[in-house]
Amino acid sequence: METYYNPKDLAKFAEMSEGAPELWKKFSSWYGAVFEDGALTAREKSLIALGVAHAVQCPYCIDAYTQDCLEKGADLDQMTEAVHVASAIRGGASLVHGVQMKNVNSKLTM
Repeated sequence: METYYNPKDLAKFAEMSEGAPELWKKFSSWYGAVFEDGALTAREKSLIALGVAHAVQCPYCIDAYTQDCLEKGADLDQMTEAVHVASAIRGGASLVHGVQMKNVNSKLTM
């Protein structure tokens, strides 16, 4: 079955350097530095990335960071909790924008 998402395309990510190699080099350097141990461990950062991947709904990132989390010692419970945290924030962000809807409604129905 053909879909927009092809898991094999994740391995082609570096092809994005074609046509803009200097930008790719800068991105890769920054991206690599972001995920090094710092105030947060690389494992903690990977769990954050997994949650964000779900919030932005990137199947490539979900695949990559599920694998990365497992490689860094996270378990299914920890990964699932990270997804729930991201989902709660995304859901709350949608709900809080309901205040804007209510404000517009108040202006237009006065």
